[in-house]
Amino acid sequence: MSGFPSNLLAGERYAVCGLGRNGTAVVQALLGMGAEVQAWDDRNADLPAQPNLTVAPLTDLSGMTALILSPGIPHLLSKAHPVADLARAQEIQILSDAEILYRAVRKSGSKAAFVAVTGTNGKSTTTALIAHLFTTAGRSCTAGGNLGTASLALPLLPDDGVYVIEMSSYMLERLDRFHANGACLLNLTPDHLDRHGDMAGYAAAKAHVFDNMGPDDLAVIGTDDDWCRSIASQVASRSVQVVELDADALPPYDGPALPGRHNAQNVGAALAIARHLGLDEAAIRTGLKSFPGLEHRLQKVAECDGVSFINDSKATNAEAVSKALAAYDKVIWIAGGVAKAGGIESLVPFFGHIAQAFLIGQNADVLAATLETHGVPFQQCGTLEKAVPAAFQAALEKNIPVVLLSPACASFDQFRSFEDRGSHFLQICDNIVKSGHSGTNPTQKQED
Repeated sequence: MSGFPSNLLAGERYAVCGLGRNGTAVVQALLGMGAEVQAWDDRNADLPAQPNLTVAPLTDLSGMTALILSPGIPHLLSKAHPVADLARAQEIQILSDAEILYRAVRKSGSKAAFVAVTGTNGKSTTTALIAHLFTTAGRSCTAGGNLGTASLALPLLPDDGVYVIEMSSYMLERLDRFHANGACLLNLTPDHLDRHGDMAGYAAAKAHVFDNMGPDDLAVIGTDDDWCRSIASQVASRSVQVVELDADALPPYDGPALPGRHNAQNVGAALAIARHLGLDEAAIRTGLKSFPGLEHRLQKVAECDGVSFINDSKATNAEAVSKALAAYDKVIWIAGGVAKAGGIESLVPFFGHIAQAFLIGQNADVLAATLETHGVPFQQCGTLEKAVPAAFQAALEKNIPVVLLSPACASFDQFRSFEDRGSHFLQICDNIVKSGHSGTNPTQKQED
């Protein structure tokens, strides 16, 4: 843990349940700050021996400062983990690592600002964009949480530094003293309802992001849904500054990597936070223009003969693809893989944006049936190796400026992950560009 005093948490004892990416980082950080840790994972409790570390089942939490549960482990619904029940019985707090980070930063004496970003969609892009704006402006800034680096693996920042934490509802419901200087709630649509009971429970978990905020703090809240509008009213009633975000009312912006209405909302949130924490307009414009976007999310990876290749491999369901199709007037669409429940029926209102579709993967027939019913031209290709050059040829012939990989399906039939799928797409596009010859198929599958 970079920069935190090695005795900061001396005398404190923590229980850590769950030793995946998040839990393992929590253990290392706590040990690095001098705490004693007892850690366990029901499936894989394999940690190297270290001073102050006990790896053993958590059967007694008495005397513990807190229990830190990995985000995916439920402490209430749908069924509480036994260790969570034990913590409640022994009156031990159940906290997220973002809460421990906040406490450690303040205990170390740093006045660094905290920005929390949540919402059903758009969290990662907004988090990365806010961090990019501050970093390009020369401010000390680090980002993590639900995106990338675990919260407690982030370094200690100086007083003018900014922590940008992407927060899932799972993290938010385990906050206590955490005080955000700026917080964003982008939108709310049904998600994780098994964990929160119903939509009201999910919304309540998200609203925790505004706990402990006061008149000097800024809450940025989208206005696309009734849940967010209600939360905005509640937060404003506590004298917190509130910016209500209507993506359709935002001024134009120069952000080449941020197309579409959904990104306009992300940009609006990031700019409001940046201004609140002291960035000037020139620095904001520079950062916005240079933001590269997130990998595998409407990421422009190549251009050849006036055709842009867009990698949106993370769009593994129809709702995500709807954002991608809405971002462009006309596209050549590459889709397919392991279809989700409901397939692509919900995309019918966006079919007018598709000049032609090229289908790959296990459930291409499922997508083809829907496209055929609605008169969308398509071609069965089987693999990306065949689909990308064919899509490029169609883009040239039809004068369509975008080839969009936005699969609407999981990747596991042909790839290790959506990242692997997106990287493979990039490789094929790169080969097309390097061939320098329009409309030919220069690609052969490359070995990793």
